[in-house]
Amino acid sequence: QMKALAYFPQGSTTEPLVNLVEKIAELAPGDLERSWPVTGGSEANETAIKIARAYQKRVGQPGRYKIISRRGSYHGALGAVMWTGGNSGREDYEPAFPGMVYAPQPNSYRCELGGETPSECAVRCAQAIEDLILFHGPSTVCAVIAEPIASTPIIPGDEYWPMLRQICDKYGVVLIADEVINGFGRTGKMFAMEHFGVTPDILTMAKGITSSYLPLANTIVTPQISDAFAGSDNIFRQALTFGGHPVTAAAALANIEIIESEGMVENSEKTGAYFLEQLKSLQEDHEMIGDVRGIGLLVGMEFVKDRETKASFPAEAQLGDKLTEAFREERLILLGGNGRTVGMGPPLCMTPADVDEVVGRLDRAIGNVEKTLPIS
Repeated sequence: QMKALAYFPQGSTTEPLVNLVEKIAELAPGDLERSWPVTGGSEANETAIKIARAYQKRVGQPGRYKIISRRGSYHGALGAVMWTGGNSGREDYEPAFPGMVYAPQPNSYRCELGGETPSECAVRCAQAIEDLILFHGPSTVCAVIAEPIASTPIIPGDEYWPMLRQICDKYGVVLIADEVINGFGRTGKMFAMEHFGVTPDILTMAKGITSSYLPLANTIVTPQISDAFAGSDNIFRQALTFGGHPVTAAAALANIEIIESEGMVENSEKTGAYFLEQLKSLQEDHEMIGDVRGIGLLVGMEFVKDRETKASFPAEAQLGDKLTEAFREERLILLGGNGRTVGMGPPLCMTPADVDEVVGRLDRAIGNVEKTLPIS
């Protein structure tokens, strides 16, 4: 592709890009069909928020500017999206972007609304979003943005997304699904929203679209959204120099062809189930593993000082640093983070033998860290 056409200016399109967006529309859930290609996940989510706000103005709702996101989520490091979710280190960039509203995360292991089961937590957290819409006034709320499955991972109860879809429809709120991490087989489906049978109004994608070989991301919308931008007076006004680059589009097409032809989505589902099973067996041997969760090849562990109370280790224990060093010694490309959760997203071509190798190394690394910690 670089020999045929390495670049072409804005305001036009190319054959690889046309073929790519047609393929994405074929794969995407429901009637998502119109794309706006960009270069990274932050840009895709920023574009989604811009589209949502512009859409509300075009349908006669200019007062709708507030964006609801969930505490603990991450949607990017640019402009508006930097102020969604629970990004740390935002103090340098204050004041905050106006209109940001925060909702609870449907984490059944630590449900902040007291839900004792995944189902109960899902219902309460979805209801909390409706409560926020009513509190702020539906005429001020533009959109809800959320990952289908947050990356640690946090898998909501089955009720959550259907309820959220109904709530957004009821109040005229745009529903944005951030599949920057989830998309292209990571969770055992091409897109994670397929697990819940729900189509969002806008869906974003990035990492898996090229397997990160080249920078490309995309924001795709339903006809209801795109139709509001029909006509020269209503176009969506955004221009990015490298958006829809023909070389990255060609790379994405080749990547998707490999994902499909080699059955990587199915492998993610099958091998991911085995990985989760092996991690749960690891939990039996290590008291500090409080929770193991996962879907497809998106899995994670949560570490606790006391399983019964779910108390985390104090900061002075420096668990995150200790885990990172122990993982490095075992040649694992993992970070201990804040010492609470470790999420893993291995290659979609992972085999059961690879799982055994990784779990063995995790076993040794965690065991070495445990020796340095007081565990209840």
